[in-house]
Amino acid sequence: MTQTDGYLLDNRQTEAGKRFDAFATLFDPTTFRHIERFGIGSGWRCWEVGAGGTSVVSWLAKKVGPTGRVVATDIDTSWAASAARPPVEIRVHDVGAEEPPGEGFDLVHARLVLVHVPDRERALRSMVKALRSGGRLLIEDADPALQPLLCPDEHGPEQQLANRLRHGFRKLLAERGADLSYGRKLPRLLREAGLREVEADAYFPVTSTACADLESATIRQIRDQLVTAGLATDEDIDRHLANVASGSMDLATAPMISAWGRK
Repeated sequence: MTQTDGYLLDNRQTEAGKRFDAFATLFDPTTFRHIERFGIGSGWRCWEVGAGGTSVVSWLAKKVGPTGRVVATDIDTSWAASAARPPVEIRVHDVGAEEPPGEGFDLVHARLVLVHVPDRERALRSMVKALRSGGRLLIEDADPALQPLLCPDEHGPEQQLANRLRHGFRKLLAERGADLSYGRKLPRLLREAGLREVEADAYFPVTSTACADLESATIRQIRDQLVTAGLATDEDIDRHLANVASGSMDLATAPMISAWGRK
């Protein structure tokens, strides 16, 4: 993900790698399915926005081959640096504040990025500008307001605690400028940006090992902020982490809405 000075989930923290791994397990199949439908192949030029980890970048590199190009950008590229070999180029870049790293791309993709970018409107304009005529834009972002619970089946004190901490997490995100209902807006925003053939769908994992891994890493990453803000105590967090580790709860994510269109 792209980070800003106020970004809650700092890529420099050790838990970020675990989050990227969980995102890859949960969401790569959906992302790859959509991009496959676009007909990606040898020679394609792709821009991966807010690359974070390496799973999507590495997959794109295999698809476009030695005659293609994959530009992977983020404000913090430390986690993606290991993928920096042809046809992949890694660049430090702020999608919400800088011009795109080139034009004429066949595909521009961002996953779980724009919801956190302060100037989302500028970022979207930049991504559209970077496309060639007929090129595809795929934006995938969460909509925590659409499904705000970590445990949709809140049947006991463990689930109630989990949902209280999830509420605290959402409060911290909102205070840092995240748009918690951004995902549902994507189809309209793509049409308003002039794209054609706009479609969208959503993926909503309800329970899996990766959901538990993601929750554990996230809570560890924001622990200090939750406590400092008075949204939880250290005892609350220790108890929740133990509950997550027990494997006894069904932990969900916010829906990830994928929207795509053609320039």
